[in-house]
Amino acid sequence: MPDTDAKGIHGLTRLPRHIAIVMDGNGRWAQQRGLPRTAGHKAGVNAVRNAVELCGQYGVEVLTLFAFSSENWKRPQKEVSLLMDLFFSALHREVKRLNRNNVRLRIIGERTAFSTKLQERIHAAEEITAGNSGLVLQVAANYGGRWDITQAARQIAARIETGNLTSAEINEALLSEYLCFHELPDPDLFIRTGGEQRLSNFMLWQAAYTELYFTEALWPDFDAMAFSQALQSFQSRERRFGKTGEQARSETGKD
Repeated sequence: MPDTDAKGIHGLTRLPRHIAIVMDGNGRWAQQRGLPRTAGHKAGVNAVRNAVELCGQYGVEVLTLFAFSSENWKRPQKEVSLLMDLFFSALHREVKRLNRNNVRLRIIGERTAFSTKLQERIHAAEEITAGNSGLVLQVAANYGGRWDITQAARQIAARIETGNLTSAEINEALLSEYLCFHELPDPDLFIRTGGEQRLSNFMLWQAAYTELYFTEALWPDFDAMAFSQALQSFQSRERRFGKTGEQARSETGKD
């Protein structure tokens, strides 16, 4: 996907349309302060609020946050329960703020593992903000890149079984239609906080040409300065999408 031309916004000339973030480091942030890991997750909610506000200021179209992976169920039960409670309360508390700021909320991932009450709260929050035209905030919860591709393959296989599709008709474009948020641009910038340098099963298909940015900053400390540094790094990248540098620069008018 092409980048948004945002000349003059905060001194940046090129901004990502879609930013994806793995919010890592909440537990370590708390442990460094002698606090329980749960305190770090609560501090992380404030960082989410800041990130949403910053994306609005910069004119980013889509922000996707990796809140809970399909592998996170393996964590201690007490921590998982706290995360579910925090997710539930945050949806209730933040949805009015999001709606006032014209933010559209979407939850992506397999919802059936959540409690009925949480599923209802998710649906209600999405309905409240469905008509908003500003930033699209996607929260990936019980999400995994392999799950996303698998569920897409399952839907395609079902069409073949019913005779509505042949294997010869399957291509990248078709498969993409069955993935989460297929109608939105792929992420231009992938940010991971906390010092780790891996995708961790996040957007494996959609991140094929995403620029990767890793920072030592723990998620609760990812402030406006850290956000700006990530955008500055993105601005310096030459995005070729398989083409030569000369071709890419010619197409963007930078020769």
